[in-house]
Amino acid sequence: MPLTAANTPAEPAHKHKNISLHDPEDQANQLDLLEYWRSITKRKWAILGFGFLVALLAGVVVFALTPVYRATTTVLIEANKNKVVSIEDVYSGLSQNREYFQTQVEIIKSREVSIRAIESVKLWDYPEFDPRLKEKGKLQELQEKLGISEAVEPKEWTNAALADAVYGKFSKQLNIEPVRLSQLAKISFESTSPALSALVANTVANTYIENDLDARYKMTKQASGWLQERLSSLKSKLDDSERGLQNYREKAGIVDVKGSSQSGAGKQIEEVTQRLVETRLRRAEAENAYNQIKSVGKNGDFSSLPAVVRNSNVSDALKSQADAERNMSEVSQRYGFEHPKYVAAEAQLKSARENVKRQVDAVVGSVTREYEVAVGTERALEGTLNSARGSIQNLNRKEFELGVLEREADSNRQIYDMFMKRAKETNVSGDLQSAVARVVDAAVVPTKAVKPQKPQIIGIAFVLGLFIGVLVSLLLDRLDNTIKTTDDVEAKLKAPLLTTLPLLDKGDTDRASSARLFIDNPKSIYSEAVRTARTGVLLSAIDVPNRILLVTSSLPGEGKTTFSINLALAHAQTKRTLLIDADMRRPAVTKGLDLAPSAKGLSNLVAGTAELDDCLQAVEGSSLSVLGSGPIPPNPLELMLSQKFKSTLDHLATIFDVIVIDSPPVELVSDALVISAHATGVIYVVKAADTPYPLARKGLQRIRRADGDIMGVVLNRFDFAKAERYYGEYSGYGKYGYGKGAYAGGYGEVYGSEPEGQTKAQKKKA
Repeated sequence: MPLTAANTPAEPAHKHKNISLHDPEDQANQLDLLEYWRSITKRKWAILGFGFLVALLAGVVVFALTPVYRATTTVLIEANKNKVVSIEDVYSGLSQNREYFQTQVEIIKSREVSIRAIESVKLWDYPEFDPRLKEKGKLQELQEKLGISEAVEPKEWTNAALADAVYGKFSKQLNIEPVRLSQLAKISFESTSPALSALVANTVANTYIENDLDARYKMTKQASGWLQERLSSLKSKLDDSERGLQNYREKAGIVDVKGSSQSGAGKQIEEVTQRLVETRLRRAEAENAYNQIKSVGKNGDFSSLPAVVRNSNVSDALKSQADAERNMSEVSQRYGFEHPKYVAAEAQLKSARENVKRQVDAVVGSVTREYEVAVGTERALEGTLNSARGSIQNLNRKEFELGVLEREADSNRQIYDMFMKRAKETNVSGDLQSAVARVVDAAVVPTKAVKPQKPQIIGIAFVLGLFIGVLVSLLLDRLDNTIKTTDDVEAKLKAPLLTTLPLLDKGDTDRASSARLFIDNPKSIYSEAVRTARTGVLLSAIDVPNRILLVTSSLPGEGKTTFSINLALAHAQTKRTLLIDADMRRPAVTKGLDLAPSAKGLSNLVAGTAELDDCLQAVEGSSLSVLGSGPIPPNPLELMLSQKFKSTLDHLATIFDVIVIDSPPVELVSDALVISAHATGVIYVVKAADTPYPLARKGLQRIRRADGDIMGVVLNRFDFAKAERYYGEYSGYGKYGYGKGAYAGGYGEVYGSEPEGQTKAQKKKA
């Protein structure tokens, strides 16, 4: 079995499939994160360009749009005043009027308020809302000009019809937003005119307040009418009850219950009772003072009794006594007992004490007399009251029936008064109503447009463009089923990699220039890759003295002929090598090496019409022998299937050490399958980033089923420079320093070579 370029045997790739680090099926159907990143970086400039393009288009569209302005009016909705406060309101402190505020917000949004605001502003006079401008569409106008349709009579517009036509667009541009945890609501209106947006926002707020006042005024008028109807019936009922009351008075002989009867006995009882209460109070006070005096006794000290202390005369006498005692104290300290001032002060003190005693005795005597008088007055008033009570008993019996009638009349009068008061209040409240809301912050003319948000839209468009570009890049890679890297060869084709051929310059892509690259440019990357393939061939099946190598591919144009020629030239340096052009449908070996295309070849040799020496051609500058296809037979496949073809190969194998056979593609004809059974190894060429891996894998499977031995896969036209940019250090493509030629796609200096004439200093600097 052949070895890979890394000297890895091909057989373990099949034997140890279960312990592989990467499952080929998984890598064929699923990309990991690293592959996503590689896909993005591979097309980063295209993705960025697409993002900028989308942003540019969005910018053009945004700047072409008409700017929209928004004005906002803030209103304060007055709370609904409830007479009874719930216990939840007391403890939570939160208002239970959430439903009320939400109701008011919905009222502001209502059609009635909107229509009144539209009519107030006459919004149809503004071109933005004028429905008369859109009455005829452009298509209809064109049809009328061409005479396809008849002219339509213009519609007669009334204010109500205009308001209804404007309402749809008006409601879309009006926004009512309650402010959370407050009684505020924001009324916003959007328009292309800044002044109109502020005007409409303020008008809607005022219209809402006026509409509420009008609604409540109508309700008040309705309630007032109902109250007036009820008052007429209550008035007649009150008149009947008062008339019955007056008839009873006349029948019972009562002129005026409250005026006449109570001014006699009733008034007398009232006055006597009042005087009796007052007398009893005075008697109780006098009795209390009298009992205190009696408790002291005749020779006791009355000066501490409350009645004595409260007396003004006693207070003055005690004050004079205190002054005399103070004067006596001062004189006694300054003068002697015989001094005239001392004698005078002593006489003054004695006189003051006697005066206090006289005043106290007078108060005690007056209290006793007051008590006796109060007791007598109380007894007299009690007798008078008892006599007055007897005289009024008869009058109370008559007034009992009078009270019944009075209560009925009073009840009717109270009901009438209540309705009358309510009617007056209703009339007054109809004229003076408190507003449901007030404007806190009126809308001002905006100076900055709210739509479109140009930077935001352009930024979003740019990000969206990048996102779409990334998705397209990932989708392209997902749909791309070609062999792109060396890892794909073993992962997707399940075959060892023999070598990787670089992408050639445009001047070397023709077969005439590229067929002799190994001889003409032995130090190029391409030549080094061919040497790698030669080494792999020599190291595989070392015990086999002669090797028959079949080179094929899936489809034409994958570079199998160019590789076959160069591989044969490489083997010709060390081995006796024969290159056979077995593609008898489109032979290209002799044309690539600039040999005689009409010379005898394989078909003549197998048919026995020519000798081997007559069919072989030599390559200038090399020891390689070439066996062309010869004349193309009618059915080349029958020639390959013949026993003579096998015998010819066996005979050639005894003469040459290495035989390289260039065969037709596997997917077009079956020639390669037939030849693979006679070859010691098959080399399969795939074109990087071009050959679909399912097609290549199918070709390899067909060769294996035909008993062909796959020596390895050659990845042709691989762009090392692009791989280094996309895969970086993880690829391993650029870390061995192949030289500038590798990244230029040509065949510059080979690995490890030194330019002629370069000094050690220059090499060190380099």
